[in-house]
Amino acid sequence: MLDLGLAQQLREAGLAWNPLPGDRFVLPGKGMDEEVFVVSHMVVEIHDTPTGQVIGFNGTTEWALDSLEQRQVVWMPRESQLRELLGDRFVAFESVTGGFSVTLSGAGGEVHREVDPDAESAYARAVLAVLAALGPEE
Repeated sequence: MLDLGLAQQLREAGLAWNPLPGDRFVLPGKGMDEEVFVVSHMVVEIHDTPTGQVIGFNGTTEWALDSLEQRQVVWMPRESQLRELLGDRFVAFESVTGGFSVTLSGAGGEVHREVDPDAESAYARAVLAVLAALGPEE
């Protein structure tokens, strides 16, 4: 699983999140950074409100957490979601000495490679590279 810092970098780089059942997220800065929550129709649901999406916690009697605005949580995308975000830029994924490599195609046929000891993190670094290449307007 991604570490919280890398997930926060993805959010700061502009990665949009439309929460769906099965998505993982963390509530940072509340003494719960190590707790990973999963969106589910049974326990954690997404509610659309006039001011934006709210993440609702159903049946949580052990602590006072009813709902949070989506901006208060950090999405922890899965490897498959990160790979999908790369789209046609994705060229290859391979095991290399010390971890895993994700190879991307860039503008003009350039090839870019991201390496990390963790497979999911290698994909996340590749997504960060794509977001950086797109710039803030796209």
